[in-house]
Amino acid sequence: MLSPLIQSWQTPKSGIAIKYRATPVTTAQISIVNPELRYPNISDLERKAQKRMSHVAWEYLASGTGAEEALERNTEAFRNITLTPRLVTGNEQPDTRVTLFGQQLDIPFGVAPVGLSSLMWPKAEAILARAAVKAGSIYGLSTVAGASIEDIGKITGERGWFQLYTPRDKAMRHDILKRAQESGYSALLVTVDVPTGSRRERQRRAGVAMPPAITPRLIYDLITHPAWSLATAKNGAPRFRTLEQYASAEDLSDVTSFVGRELNRPTTLDDLADIREHWDGPLLVKGVMTEADIELSLQAGAEGVVVSNHGGRQLDIAPAAIDVLPKLAQICKGRATVVYDSGIRSGADIVRALALGADYVMLGRAFLFGVGALGQAGGDHTFKMLREEVINVMIQLGCDRVADLPDFLA
Repeated sequence: MLSPLIQSWQTPKSGIAIKYRATPVTTAQISIVNPELRYPNISDLERKAQKRMSHVAWEYLASGTGAEEALERNTEAFRNITLTPRLVTGNEQPDTRVTLFGQQLDIPFGVAPVGLSSLMWPKAEAILARAAVKAGSIYGLSTVAGASIEDIGKITGERGWFQLYTPRDKAMRHDILKRAQESGYSALLVTVDVPTGSRRERQRRAGVAMPPAITPRLIYDLITHPAWSLATAKNGAPRFRTLEQYASAEDLSDVTSFVGRELNRPTTLDDLADIREHWDGPLLVKGVMTEADIELSLQAGAEGVVVSNHGGRQLDIAPAAIDVLPKLAQICKGRATVVYDSGIRSGADIVRALALGADYVMLGRAFLFGVGALGQAGGDHTFKMLREEVINVMIQLGCDRVADLPDFLA
């Protein structure tokens, strides 16, 4: 706490005494009151989040797999993408609205589904869902989120998209789809780029597990990250709230094993056909990186694709997702909606992806950096910051509409 240093002061010449009542203010309060000044970009939020979050939670969020070359490749690839301004034709207030599947959104980016977001920060799913609705955007809920389909659906309604890891058990699969439909989710993302769990060696070294093993290292971690520990103690340990009702056991370790057995499997064309039959609404296949997978997805009845390499968390020798986006967007033009996800760390990156052909962009880690850094205020701040940056970049380019961004590629 910052102690009041001066409560009264007398000017040496006039003798006039100035008195006031000083109010102690914590550094945490300062950061939340003025996030625009203290955290003006994602990197600032990332550094703050790493300090506040437990080491286990941080490693789960920030890690990739293998040597983490794909993780680095994703972000580095954006550096070589430049756009050239046209300064005579610009509008001082560009139009950032986009329309997806008949639904108008105020901004061209939203929150990507991230498993166990509530491990990174308690109630992160609800925090980000509310922020997305407030921003006129989309929140994506993961099958393995720490909040249930129903609880988040009450917040998002049609502003929610549900992400499905395809269960082996068809009855379970169909019931999950029914729950998502009845909860108001307007689109379904079927993830295909996790045919099995990746090794994620960095997470292993950190001791990431559900439930975590109680070790001296974990106890030290909890003691040295009191904000995260207290919030977690208050809200309870993260759980697979959407899936636990299908497990025969109540013990978290048994539920985790059940989830792994059901979801760690390749998604087949028969699966996609079955999902298409049981989902009444837009369907996007998430994790495509090739023309062949796009064609198969469209043949199976998908209305869109998500170009993504799972944030560099699955296959370390995969190309940067942004490098394959232009070709895949051209293949989908006039045929399917293209969403981009992987490596986005700024409003400028959002603009780059849109210029390369994405219709919409989703961010996972960036929003969780915001919540990890600022808690309840993190979602709103991250949306506001990225929106301001997107608008500023568009003005600097002289671009009036999101749809015109491809015209500014260098």
